[in-house]
Amino acid sequence: MESENNTGLTYFYFHPFSTIPEVRLLMFVFFLVLFLLSLLVNPAVLLGVHNERSLHTPMYFFLSSLAMLEIVYSFVLAPLTLANLLSAKKPSISLPGCGTQMFFFIFLGSSDCFLLSVMAYDRYVAICQPLRYSSIMSWKVCTALVAGTFTICCLFGMQITILILRLPFCGNHEINHFFCDFPAVLKLACGDTHAHHATFFIICAIVMVIPFLLILISYIFIVRAILRISTTSGRQRAFSTCSSHLMLVIMQYACASVTYLRPGSRYSSQEGQVVSICYTFGTPVLNPLIYTMRNRELKDALTKILRKYLLCK
Repeated sequence: MESENNTGLTYFYFHPFSTIPEVRLLMFVFFLVLFLLSLLVNPAVLLGVHNERSLHTPMYFFLSSLAMLEIVYSFVLAPLTLANLLSAKKPSISLPGCGTQMFFFIFLGSSDCFLLSVMAYDRYVAICQPLRYSSIMSWKVCTALVAGTFTICCLFGMQITILILRLPFCGNHEINHFFCDFPAVLKLACGDTHAHHATFFIICAIVMVIPFLLILISYIFIVRAILRISTTSGRQRAFSTCSSHLMLVIMQYACASVTYLRPGSRYSSQEGQVVSICYTFGTPVLNPLIYTMRNRELKDALTKILRKYLLCK
């Protein structure tokens, strides 16, 4: 199998999900449904927050930022995966294309982790410092937190991408995955890659451990504050504002830690594919659905938009 064309570009080939056409068609339909749902529910969240003035608060600003990330995240991986499932030939991608996909995957995935920690801090201030909430979580601060998150995570994505683009590749060019995941591509490189594995592991640890610790500290203070509330209804109301966020945190970190927080020598492409399906196709749909179904204000806003649209029809 040729790994270079006449331009000298290195090409990689994705390992197919299955060689059985019926299985690939079934997977195509399943992934397509998830992809279309993601493109339905995330814009709906953005529209609901934008149209309802009562939702113009830091909490929903961060939720809108998360929804925008999920939309872009879906477009980074889903179209190529869907095209590959329908292709009769073994799907391929050039090294620059692989690096670009890898950059956006790392940038958006790490942004998710940091944004979840920012949302936890927002809930901490709202519950533990309610009288100072407006002054602490000003629009200037909220914008700076989101911009800082995107900037830091962009640098992480660039660092990983540069590492991959500088590697020599020889021999086998088949990626045992459905997208350019760093550990799967790194297995195809020639020469010593210990430094690359170490760099990737350190970045993954920073991206997942630091935000997780910030979330944990925030919720320790939040739980202490909730337990001090005298009425049961008050405690339930306070906890309900955090429950959706906690569910997102559990999903995000459960998938990411299983895949990336272990030595490169123990990385399994088969396990990586299974878990990757959950967070590349599942979480972009589940994240907005969880927030919508467990948030009365957002549900009311979306219901109002739907009624207005149906009446116009």
